[in-house]
Amino acid sequence: MVKTASTMLPLGTPVPSFSLPNVDGKTVSSDDFKSAKGLVVIFMCNHCPFVKHLRAGLAQFGRDYQAKGVAVVGISSNDVTSHPDDSPAKMVEEHKSAGYTFPYLYDATQQVATAYQAACTPDFFVFDQNGALVYRGQFDSSRPGNGKPVTGSDLRQAVDQMLAGKGPLAEQRPSIGCNIKWIARHEPSYFTGVAAVE
Repeated sequence: MVKTASTMLPLGTPVPSFSLPNVDGKTVSSDDFKSAKGLVVIFMCNHCPFVKHLRAGLAQFGRDYQAKGVAVVGISSNDVTSHPDDSPAKMVEEHKSAGYTFPYLYDATQQVATAYQAACTPDFFVFDQNGALVYRGQFDSSRPGNGKPVTGSDLRQAVDQMLAGKGPLAEQRPSIGCNIKWIARHEPSYFTGVAAVE
């Protein structure tokens, strides 16, 4: 299986804005979370085995950190023509089935994924209360088939440190997953240099 690593967007990058439809039909904007204690953006989808592997852990992470005043948002940017299992209708089903309490947004034009330089599913970005990127990387070191438990330890540590006002983690490891399914194979220029590993 070919796996894609995240691009590791530079720390300190301001949160790229978004305004996208949620599974409930309402539009959700990055501006909606300006009063939150931080913002976690997760590029994800329905069909990816790497996302499915973390499914319960993602749902629990959302519940835990929304309760602490952190905003959590999932975004699916995959081309649904080539991958109909990631369609908005299927997203509604997955949101309910997985027990996600955070918004699950559809990025039909893939402009938001491009703005974040997102490369894989799942891909995680944490912004502090001032809207500056303090973490980008993996949920934890668990992968399908590697026998390691899903804990969310890396992401949780990053958000806990942000909430404590301690700044970014010194060590941040890239997320690994399926590549985002770009429309008509028109990958953004940054994506052509993204690492793929066997």
